[in-house]
Amino acid sequence: MATLLSVNVGRPRDVPWRDRMVHTGIWKQPVDGPVTARRLNLDGDGQGDLNGHGGEQRAVMVYQADSYEHWRRHLNRTDLGWGVFGENFTVEGLPDDEVCIGDRYRIGEAEFEVTQPRTTCYRVGLRLGDDRMPALLVSHHRPGFYYRVLREGQVQAGDDILKIAAGPGQISVAATDALLYLPNGDVDTMRRLLTVDALSPGWRGSFRDLVDQSDSPQTQPLTRPAPAWDGFRRMRAVRLVHETDLVTSVYLQPVPEGVLPRALPGQYLTLRFPGAGDPPPVRSYSLSAPVVDGYRISVKREAHGLASSYIGTTLVSGDVVEVAAPRGEFILDDGDEPVVLLSAGIGVTPVLAMLHALAAAHTSREVWWVHTTRGVATHVLAEEARRLVDSLPAGRSNVFYTSNDTGPAATGLARGRRLNRFALAELGLPTDATAYVCGPTPFMEAMTAALADLGLAPSRIHTEVFASLSAINPGVVAGDGKAPHAPPTPGTGPMVTFARAGLTVAYDEGKASLLEMAEACSVPTRWSCRTGVCHTCVTALLSGSVTYAPSPLTEPDAGEVLVCCSRPDGAVVLEL
Repeated sequence: MATLLSVNVGRPRDVPWRDRMVHTGIWKQPVDGPVTARRLNLDGDGQGDLNGHGGEQRAVMVYQADSYEHWRRHLNRTDLGWGVFGENFTVEGLPDDEVCIGDRYRIGEAEFEVTQPRTTCYRVGLRLGDDRMPALLVSHHRPGFYYRVLREGQVQAGDDILKIAAGPGQISVAATDALLYLPNGDVDTMRRLLTVDALSPGWRGSFRDLVDQSDSPQTQPLTRPAPAWDGFRRMRAVRLVHETDLVTSVYLQPVPEGVLPRALPGQYLTLRFPGAGDPPPVRSYSLSAPVVDGYRISVKREAHGLASSYIGTTLVSGDVVEVAAPRGEFILDDGDEPVVLLSAGIGVTPVLAMLHALAAAHTSREVWWVHTTRGVATHVLAEEARRLVDSLPAGRSNVFYTSNDTGPAATGLARGRRLNRFALAELGLPTDATAYVCGPTPFMEAMTAALADLGLAPSRIHTEVFASLSAINPGVVAGDGKAPHAPPTPGTGPMVTFARAGLTVAYDEGKASLLEMAEACSVPTRWSCRTGVCHTCVTALLSGSVTYAPSPLTEPDAGEVLVCCSRPDGAVVLEL
């Protein structure tokens, strides 16, 4: 019979790590005597990051004495005492390859249910002083697992662990962990797991996405199109049109002349401008319309925008720029449900490309064109959009000017009114629509919330963000909020460009990874395991190549890179 060897608890605390502080509860210590297991925790215990740990589905972490022996041998360490892996229960027995999702156990007065394997996280490496640990736990099939508390009660070291029910499907913790984190997971086993009610919502969602991708392979080229070429290619600005005082449309054709692959409606280009500075600035701009044998972008000149100012004031017809292949997942679907194209200011560009595609296809779908801007002077590409909407049998246009501009009356034009939840509600948008939203970040956040409040499914509300994405740095205490910047000590390695941040710096060879380089430059980053397991850090690699150390357990898709465990082979451009 399995036995509870140790009960370990610990309150969250701030721990210094890589010139930062991490708020974490992974420091657990054995306690004597009985401890009450409650729905969310053991008495005296806590978690620093409730997004990845703790809560009802992850109330109690379990790890095995046999795994301790394994790591003592593998790591050649003698300092691994109970609780060092962050577990609440150290147990004799209950191996990961035998315990199954949904299994139920009685320990002391309490009853528990297995909900998921350990969440792969860098903090176990922090606790053991070995950054490899998140990847090793997965590759050695020894993750440990979480309990949900079914019945509260006291437990203590020495209690017997009695199995009282077997989970349906009998899919082990180790097998479940490998399905998610290792390559070539069996989709039929994932389907079986989705029938196990005990599986935690987070893991259920991950497996549901993987099953849906397998069941609908025809949708993959639409949602994740592979880049049409690697790196940058030369293109010539063959025509420039000043749409307004601040917005310029640039028509691009390849050098030498040739056929360009068709871009999908909603995608963007990343451009490098050799004539605009040293190092050349790199920026991304939405494709605003399909054109024959080329691409069109429409760019608003920003007060301190090096690239946009160059386009608006210096670039002339005949100049050559460097262009990466069309990218992006903000792409018009090919369904038959109503479409809402919702934009503010220059955010009109990707949804205008979608409007062009719908008009070219003579779609019978309901198309709701909803746009807001200050007034006539800032209403970029207005006549183009009006003609396209008018060509659609089920097209509807609603434009909101925040000022009281004078001018001819137009159907669907509101002056002196802001586009907000109440204005959207009055439009009567169909709740079965798919919405595409682009504009300043606060606008997109407000519109996303408003559309969901009005009944649109959150999964059908899509947004496009060109600034740096919001950071995912689990447990890291907020820093000083500095803008992206070059590090105080210049590097001596190859040039690294963070395209979203608009920053190019020399790589510091003292950094272990591109992730560490980004952090040194205050470029917002997303990560969790930092060892190539979870793919939270996956980033588009616009040009260049990298070397991995350690090698990721699952390779990223073509044109992508895991920045947490890679270093540049030469100059690279990252979509960070």
